[in-house]
Parts: sequence; structure tokens; C-alpha cells
Amino acid sequence: MPLRSDWSDDMCPIRRSLDVLGDGWVLLIIRDVLHGRGRFDSLRDGLGISEAVLSRRLHAMVDAGLLVRVDYDSGGRTRQGYAATEAAAELLPVLQLLALWGERHTAMPAGGGHMAMIHRTCGSETARGEVCSACGEPLVPERMTWVKPWKGTRDALVPPGVLADS
Repeated sequence: MPLRSDWSDDMCPIRRSLDVLGDGWVLLIIRDVLHGRGRFDSLRDGLGISEAVLSRRLHAMVDAGLLVRVDYDSGGRTRQGYAATEAAAELLPVLQLLALWGERHTAMPAGGGHMAMIHRTCGSETARGEVCSACGEPLVPERMTWVKPWKGTRDALVPPGVLADS
């Protein structure tokens, strides 16, 4: 899934990571899949991405080991959605640090609000990406809720392998 160059065989682990994650759509797709929204239509509509671009990204993300296809029933018809793998779930700290960085270093648009990341195990908001700033426990998707006031939602994240779209 190269962005500009093929860095898959580079000695630098940052370059190899960017070879897989360097496209902005990739992290946004992982964000939505960790929220359980892994159906194609949900991803397309939620991200505002074209079907062609989304289809290419999903195929590449499955090939890269970030997503797995998951069967679901759609009115008596079996369809496939996408769920996170362990590799994608391990990106939760990166996503949370990006959210924290964005709140500190970018201007809040009108109508926005602070996105709270709640560690459901202790019930506290965390100000860190990898471990809870209140209790010190490692943060994993299935124990996190993101509160998004601009959407009026409290979104519980899901563990790897789960597709929660209804």
C-alpha cells in the first residue's frame, strides 16, 4: 500500500510503517472499524469517501493484515464487512495520541467540542494513548468509549474481529 515509494523492504521501521499507514484514509478506516462500523456502506457514508477509493483501501488493508472480512446477514443475504485485526487494534494508542495532539495543536472548528476518551474499566477520562492516565491499565479498544459532543455520541470501541453494525 505504498504512498509514493515502496518502502516495504527499507531498514527503517518508520518508513516500513508509513508504507502501510501513510495514507490518511487508512487510519480513518481503522478508527471507524474499531467503532464497529465495518460495513462498506457505513464506511463510505461516514467517511465521505468514493466507493472506488474505499474499495482499493479495504483490499490493501486486508492484504496488509490490518482488516479481516467478516460475514453478516443482510436481510437473508450473506454479505461481508470488515473487522480489525490485532495489528489494527494495536494502533489504538496512535489514534488516541493523534486525537490528543489535534486538540492541543489545531484550532477547534465552530460547533466542535472536546472528545473525551473514557476508560470503561475505571470510568475515568484518559489523557494518554497507551495506558490510562487515571489507573495505569493498558488501553484496548474493548475497554474504551469516545465521547464526541459535536455528534452527540458516546461510541464504544470493539475488540478485534468484531463487526457491530446493525
